[in-house]
Amino acid sequence: MSLQSLALTENWPVPTAAAGVVRADGTVLGTHGPDGHRFPLASVTKPLAAYAALVAYEEGAVELDEPAGPPGATVRHLLAHTSGLAFDEHRTMSAPGERRLYSNAGFEQLGDHIAKAADIPFAEYLRQAVLEPLGMTSTSLEGSPAKDGVSTVADLLRFAAELQAPRLLDPRTVAEAMTVQYPGTKGVLPGYGHQNPNDWGLGFEIRGGKSPHWTGSSSSPRTFGHFGQSGTFLWADPDAGVAAVALADRAFGPWAVEAWPALTDAVLAEVRG
Repeated sequence: MSLQSLALTENWPVPTAAAGVVRADGTVLGTHGPDGHRFPLASVTKPLAAYAALVAYEEGAVELDEPAGPPGATVRHLLAHTSGLAFDEHRTMSAPGERRLYSNAGFEQLGDHIAKAADIPFAEYLRQAVLEPLGMTSTSLEGSPAKDGVSTVADLLRFAAELQAPRLLDPRTVAEAMTVQYPGTKGVLPGYGHQNPNDWGLGFEIRGGKSPHWTGSSSSPRTFGHFGQSGTFLWADPDAGVAAVALADRAFGPWAVEAWPALTDAVLAEVRG
């Protein structure tokens, strides 16, 4: 089956784009563009890093509520962007749990914490814990666990299927990751301004009632995922029973604000239709 809606990526003002949609059982409903092309993921790296952190939790290497990051913060705070760390600097802006401060520095401290606990470089831990078991052979972490992943649509569809029907983790752990952590916390969603509340799970942004948003107007509030400044996104909509990935090689900007929701709504309409 091929989804006609994915052809909308041909109209995007980008040099290269690829997209795909997958069901929970791993059935790929369609792809468009070069699904084996390796794109820089930017912040779509974070869900991969978060999943590795959850494997570390299930393996007993770390606990979600053990100290990590700045004083008073925990692994859970780092995953939920509530550690109080600044966006791209390793300095504290607020007390843990007070504000949703989206933080690359937080994910870097999370990676360091897991590397120390597991006695293995975080990129290697990610490879062994997540990438290898899912057959994501074209994916690698080439630096920061916040933003330096490189992958393909084909690989990320494997990950998106895992998110919907976990095999590497207990489904209860994944359900927790997709549940709002520190409900009612407000903060800025990068590129979309102040949101109150600014809902996040453990490493995954939760759609909730956010407006404006990078998913579609027909996306369910339970939709979770992430987008990246390199023109990339991954979302899963539990109510629709599908997940979508789109990768491009143009930095996020007004083009994406316009193009992404339109693609999402077209995909959901076609899947539901």
